[in-house]
Amino acid sequence: MPVSPSSSAQAAREAVARRLRGLRKEAGLTITELARRCGWHYSKTSRIENALTGPSATDIRRWCTAVQADDQAQDLIVQSLNAESMYREWRDQIRSGLKHLQDGLVGFYQQTEQFRVYSSTVVPGLLQTEGYAAAVLTIAAGFHDRPTDDIAEAARARMDRSRVVHEPGHRFVFLLEETVLRYRIGDADAMAAQLGYLLTVGALPAVSLGIIPMEARERFQWPEETFHIYDDTLVSVELVSASVNVTQPSEIALYGKTFDRLRGMAVYGADARALILRAIEALH
Repeated sequence: MPVSPSSSAQAAREAVARRLRGLRKEAGLTITELARRCGWHYSKTSRIENALTGPSATDIRRWCTAVQADDQAQDLIVQSLNAESMYREWRDQIRSGLKHLQDGLVGFYQQTEQFRVYSSTVVPGLLQTEGYAAAVLTIAAGFHDRPTDDIAEAARARMDRSRVVHEPGHRFVFLLEETVLRYRIGDADAMAAQLGYLLTVGALPAVSLGIIPMEARERFQWPEETFHIYDDTLVSVELVSASVNVTQPSEIALYGKTFDRLRGMAVYGADARALILRAIEALH
């Protein structure tokens, strides 16, 4: 079940707080004693340990010095920074306009060699046709009460960004729940064109397109929130209110394991094409 981005961020803050509290206890210091060594009021120690206040880099260095664990300071600082910046509000992302948001991803996509994308909701942006993209962006703009005057430009920008699928030097593994083929986004013509394009792009040498059937006999991984794994350096998770960026190696590995489990339930080649064709027939 997807967690809200605020809950995810809070959980990350709590993980930092637990590590700091553990270091204090291992050093045999009380909250008051640690506060005295750090040069602040004991209530600040309590707020940090209860994840009510995010520690600054200076706070963490003082803490680690007080408990004689200076070697752990840098790792804790990085973990704390990730906790404080792990999600960005969708409203902030689209404030500069939908086209600007699409353009901003082009450079990053060019640098990525392997894309692993799982979607349980809509066709991934890299596989969208212009009509389908316009429908998706219209829904997003309406939900967030944003102007829709640049929808057409944003959809074209998304098409420009998607050209990376046809460029050498990149590999793509897409996993779609079969329900994605059935959700009607846009009108019947737009949906038919989108499904038809999946048949085409799925045949590209650099693309692996897997569909997880609704009628799978037994699932060993439930449907997850949509996520993208870029090489082994970043995972982007799409939630209702935010795009959560995961950079911790252990968490990236967990998403990689989840992707592999989902991939094991998918069908490919002729079987995947049959599911797409069945979805096209259902439009009429």
